[in-house]
Amino acid sequence: MKNRIKIERAKNSMTQSELASKVQVSRQTIYAIEAGEYNLSTLLALKIASVFETSIESLFVLEQKDWK
Repeated sequence: MKNRIKIERAKNSMTQSELASKVQVSRQTIYAIEAGEYNLSTLLALKIASVFETSIESLFVLEQKDWK
């Protein structure tokens, strides 16, 4: 699954640590999500979308490989 979290963080001048603190996870979790190495929960996706005041759909995009 592709995501735009790194782009949104940059637009908001926010570090991985700052985002992690806001959504109550570790910085390593944010890194793993951005790298596409972590399948996050719906709750965490909603929290991240809320921080950036956007929709989940604008942050996360399914790729063809996600259907396999």
